[in-house]
Amino acid sequence: METISATDLARNTRKILDKVASRGETMAIERNHITIAKIVPSEQTMTAAQALADLHPALTGQQAADWLKDSKEDFDQAVRDPWE
Repeated sequence: METISATDLARNTRKILDKVASRGETMAIERNHITIAKIVPSEQTMTAAQALADLHPALTGQQAADWLKDSKEDFDQAVRDPWE
């Protein structure tokens, strides 16, 4: 974990945030030689399409569009009480 001063953070915010985001590095921020904060990379997220991409790689574009259309058919948008 790299340690930088609060002054360096103020002067180089973009560069430091790019380093955290692209390299996944955590940065400790110090003021008067005392760690006051840490900047950590966020958890990686993905869309549902990205998560499911490896499950059916053989689908053509048309098959994928048909599947998406079928998955939304008869989908009721109303909120229902499951206890009724």
